[in-house]
Amino acid sequence: MAKKKPKQSDNTIGVNRKARFDFHIEDDYEAGLVLEGWEVKSLRAGRLQLNEGYVFIKNGEAFLSAVLITPLQTASTHINPEARRTRKLLLSRREIDKLAGLVERQGYTLVPLSMYWMRNKVKLKIGLAKGKQKHDKRAASKDRDWQRDKQRIMRGRG
Repeated sequence: MAKKKPKQSDNTIGVNRKARFDFHIEDDYEAGLVLEGWEVKSLRAGRLQLNEGYVFIKNGEAFLSAVLITPLQTASTHINPEARRTRKLLLSRREIDKLAGLVERQGYTLVPLSMYWMRNKVKLKIGLAKGKQKHDKRAASKDRDWQRDKQRIMRGRG
């Protein structure tokens, strides 16, 4: 039987599933993005990969790096689109200061969780995360397998 894709709402552009496997997500924040025109067109076509992306804070500004937005073949001829360029995030000063303090002092990491449309603007959900150890990942996958088996057992009896 073929695997079914998880349902995404129609406003979701992309989800970073690997982030929840590799990190304990403590809190999440919503940020806007500064994009170029060709990037918006590519996002409308769903050409996004968040898997290797990360967020860093430099000089009081937040940036998204290593996220791949593949340019369309019909992009304008007078520009050279750079697929993995660093993009600026739009957060309030209070949020940036709070995140910078947590990342620098307490060893947290900022990872992109998902990208979606909100009123014709692109938004990015950022997770404040701590890395998982190998045994944590094993326990999570074991628990997930048990939940799946439990559902199968319950369906068989009904």
